[in-house]
Amino acid sequence: MKRAVQVVETDEVAGFEAMLGESVLLMCGVYFYAGKLTGVNGDHLELEEAKLVYETGAWDSPAWADAQSLPSPWRVMKQSVESWGKAKC
Repeated sequence: MKRAVQVVETDEVAGFEAMLGESVLLMCGVYFYAGKLTGVNGDHLELEEAKLVYETGAWDSPAWADAQSLPSPWRVMKQSVESWGKAKC
């Protein structure tokens, strides 16, 4: 097998740590969670102002169609996250 590999060393923060303090959406196998990412450790993520998103609505809509508040802080296991990114609210 041939591979093209380029290694670039950087001091930049990447991954979940790069989004600390930002609103994120965590898409997990069963549920979607939205909230401000306030903590990251080896096995879980901590959200403040967390919501369980039952229905997203249109992705370009400014708010979720159906999202229920969860107690703060709320923690989600990293191993459950399939996809994630900046949240719309």
